[in-house]
Amino acid sequence: MSAPAAAKGLEHVVLGDSAIALVAGETGGLSYRGYDINELVPNATYEGVVQLLLQGDAPSPDPPERLSAELHRRRVLDASTTKLVDAVPLGLPPLEALRSLLSLLGGPAWSYPPTQDQALDLVAKTPTLLARYVRRSAGQAALPDRPDLDHAAHYLYLLTGEVPVPAKARALEQYLVMLADHGMNASTFALRIVISTESDLISAAVAAVGALKGPAHGGAPAKVSDMLDGVGAPENAEAWVASALGRHERLYGFGHRAYKTEDPRAVQLKRIAKTIADPQRLAVAEAVETAGVAALRRAHPNARLFLNVEFYGAVVLEAVGLPRELFTPTFAVARTAGWGAHALEQSSDNRLIRPDVRYIGPAPGRLWPGSSS
Repeated sequence: MSAPAAAKGLEHVVLGDSAIALVAGETGGLSYRGYDINELVPNATYEGVVQLLLQGDAPSPDPPERLSAELHRRRVLDASTTKLVDAVPLGLPPLEALRSLLSLLGGPAWSYPPTQDQALDLVAKTPTLLARYVRRSAGQAALPDRPDLDHAAHYLYLLTGEVPVPAKARALEQYLVMLADHGMNASTFALRIVISTESDLISAAVAAVGALKGPAHGGAPAKVSDMLDGVGAPENAEAWVASALGRHERLYGFGHRAYKTEDPRAVQLKRIAKTIADPQRLAVAEAVETAGVAALRRAHPNARLFLNVEFYGAVVLEAVGLPRELFTPTFAVARTAGWGAHALEQSSDNRLIRPDVRYIGPAPGRLWPGSSS
């Protein structure tokens, strides 16, 4: 019997069943538990999406007052956790710091199987941990909790010390809604593998954050901003793109493994960017989009390459006032909702995730040097 064909990158391999998110790559669709992302972005709060993903039901009324109160209560760090967090060496890149900070939440209370309470703690505490560390690294004092602010506004407040204007807070909230889950992406897969071993949610979340560090998953928004800086002005876009492709460089923010048409999140983010971004920056982005799509179609006529979430995601995160080193950590802040949902789903019908690999090395039977056989 011949060996089964290998699926590099597990392409088209179905891991199992999930009721959390549907990524419809052929048609450019994304929905959470049956709610289309184009319905959620203009109408849902992030707290409402957390309730939807973790508990399976849409909030009524919106915002979900009980769940909002739970997140507000849980986002405050206790004295022992604060002491541990403040012992983390300063000056680390924020994503690497977040990986360490999350690990400090672990302990006997975080046992297998994961619970709703644990998932809410992960969502609530992640932005607090990150913002406290960022401010300390900048020589600034940590800020007290503001119970009057929702999840997105509170995150910006903890970072900047200022209550954000409503337009910026809402733009960030919509970003968080769009990034809350995306099916079996790399970080979620890493998390589910760890949960499948009957490990705890914090260990699994630390693995998920580690998976976000690479530019192939989550790490590209800052590189999009660097690319836009390199272009400089709209009239430079076509020549800059041609030169980059001539050097076989990657155009960040273009193409997605799952989507064979427009990423619906990219469409929504472009709409949001038009409302809050600096007009000159937006003009550069739109020129790069036009030049990049055209050049990629000429170079790869049979491929279907469009913008992904990271292109205008970078423009939106710039516009709300986040520095580039916080782009990917903010992705993680958003994705904690999905990670919690997937941890709960994996543990509800668990089986150790243990794929095979096709061996292509030397045939068995070789003799070790010096063997007497």
